[in-house]
Amino acid sequence: MHHDDPTALPLVERGALRADCAKCFGLCCVALTLTASADFAINKDAGTPCPNLADDFRCGIHTRLRPEGFSGCTVYDCFGAGQKVSQDTYGGRDWRSDPDTAQQMFQVFPVMRQLHELLWYLTEALTLPAAEPLHPDLREALRTTERLTGLPAGELAELDVSAHRDSVAGLLLRAGELERATVPRRRKRSQRGADLIGARLRGADLRGAELRGAYLIAADLRGADLRRAELIGADFRDADLSDADLTGALFLTQAQLNAAKGNTATKLPDSLTRPAHWSPGGPTSA
Repeated sequence: MHHDDPTALPLVERGALRADCAKCFGLCCVALTLTASADFAINKDAGTPCPNLADDFRCGIHTRLRPEGFSGCTVYDCFGAGQKVSQDTYGGRDWRSDPDTAQQMFQVFPVMRQLHELLWYLTEALTLPAAEPLHPDLREALRTTERLTGLPAGELAELDVSAHRDSVAGLLLRAGELERATVPRRRKRSQRGADLIGARLRGADLRGAELRGAYLIAADLRGADLRRAELIGADFRDADLSDADLTGALFLTQAQLNAAKGNTATKLPDSLTRPAHWSPGGPTSA
């Protein structure tokens, strides 16, 4: 059997794919559109700074985002794209002191975020033992994606990032299938893109399930076993993951966890952090 050379390309450090707001120029607070809703207290056009953004590019209500009506901000994750654009692409030049860069910078940021999200998924896929036959292709996709993140600002602004995502999506799908196939007695029926809004899945055995893109909004997943379940793109807004086991869940992100509910008994992959708003307490009663 061919074994991919682990020295051929270093894996991307997960730390570089986590937001470091101290090194960012508040790009998510300016570049993105906000729509008044349960997630955001105001309407804001893309390119317009949020009124809560301070002169030092920090959020003036960071510790009060949820009670102030900005829970959507606590869910958002740029995968480290903010500091990459601020410090690398633009070399530390911010949009306030160099306003000529502003419009382009706000175009580049969402492109970089998508590239960094792909780096997160590809890096994880390369850790999956069952996906070893795909490791050469995954490493090549990782190499290509890393190269794209280093393009000059003008090229990034014009990049067809959707086409690149499509080229990577098939690889990630196959990697997930190979890993899920190792789960004994896994759920055979695909739930890809399924409408599971408010579903009663308390204590469900979802090991190895395909939940790619599933709508799990407000689903009851208390005590569910989601080990090796594929969760890429699954919508966990207000889903209750209290006491659930997500160790080894495939392609889970911090943003998905931040959108959900959980407690101290929820088991998480080592690469992710328990959200601060989750409830304390042990396992819930049956």
